[in-house]
Amino acid sequence: MRIGILTSGGDAPGMNACIRAVVRGGLYYGMEVYGIMQGYEGLINGEFVRMGTASVADIIHRGGTILQTARSIAFTTEEGIRKGYENLKKNGIDALVAIGGDGTLRGGKDLYEQTGMRVFGLPGTIDNDLAYTDFTIGFDTSVNTVLSAIGNIRDTSSSHGRTTIIEVMGRECGDIALHAGLAGGAETILVPEKSYDLDDIVKKLQAGRDRGKRHSIIIKAEGFGLTSEELAATLAERMEGAEVKVVILGYIQRGGSPTARDRILASRTGVRCVELIKEGVSNAAVGIKGDTVVDYPLSVALAMEKNSHLEYQRICDILL
Repeated sequence: MRIGILTSGGDAPGMNACIRAVVRGGLYYGMEVYGIMQGYEGLINGEFVRMGTASVADIIHRGGTILQTARSIAFTTEEGIRKGYENLKKNGIDALVAIGGDGTLRGGKDLYEQTGMRVFGLPGTIDNDLAYTDFTIGFDTSVNTVLSAIGNIRDTSSSHGRTTIIEVMGRECGDIALHAGLAGGAETILVPEKSYDLDDIVKKLQAGRDRGKRHSIIIKAEGFGLTSEELAATLAERMEGAEVKVVILGYIQRGGSPTARDRILASRTGVRCVELIKEGVSNAAVGIKGDTVVDYPLSVALAMEKNSHLEYQRICDILL
């Protein structure tokens, strides 16, 4: 049995831990493992490298991905998928493991459906936007990175009596904002899954000022309707004398050493993926529900609808 492994799309802390689990899990079960550089783009270009135990030594703590990554437009086409499949067959690959987010798993699904290649998806994305799994690899690390930033920003925000809007990543999913906002004691959390009345936000912030609160923290997901600059201008206009600043955390949220939680999730799902290959399963997306590692056919996993953790926002409102 010979398996290939790649990382695709945006990098996420814990991808290396996941690569390590798949490689060493594969070797444990007597498989040959080949890394594919640069994601689906490298698959199309035939960038294969044999991997052994030493290939993944001392990487469990490292952010990013040793296999590197890319967003491949070519692999969204039938021609690109065909070229990728031909390279898999040329290298004798029996099953492909793809670590990444929604786009990565959809690429794997298309490869499976169009060619019959066995494909397995592992949820490596900070966005936590895959519905079939409670948590994705990299999400916990990203939340903790944001939480650290909130603490630093709060110090200067309090010193200057400012309202600070902190914009976090997540595309159209507000989970980073919700989790970091609740853990960081934000006054307001704004996510794309919910509509808001700006008058209510102003009233809440003004009530804090009236009772002597010198600063406020607003956590805003990047997919929220207004830009951070538009929101800041609106709040400054409606709250007399208020100074409103914007901090966009950006790619700092993607890097850093993965937390214990992300390393364990990556290790558990990576080993389970190898076991599914060994058991003869044709395709699967592997994730976690509660404390149980789960798997679903790729088409089933990608058809599930995401339920946002909006309960966190209600708790945040109570704890103001």
